[in-house]
Amino acid sequence: MWQPGLGELLIILVIVLVIFGAGKLPQVGRSLGSAISEFKESVTPKDEEDADGPDPQKKDSPAE
Repeated sequence: MWQPGLGELLIILVIVLVIFGAGKLPQVGRSLGSAISEFKESVTPKDEEDADGPDPQKKDSPAE
């Protein structure tokens, strides 16, 4: 399988800079990072927290 080297990565970076511009690049990176984190969150089952039982640090206290 093909793995990009340093030269290829630099060419890709230059192309991305030309397409998006230097000012918009942080926004694109932020959007990509949030999309990746949302994807990981949706793939990870939510039942992991409930599978171990109740959290011993959380105590149900009566309403005062």
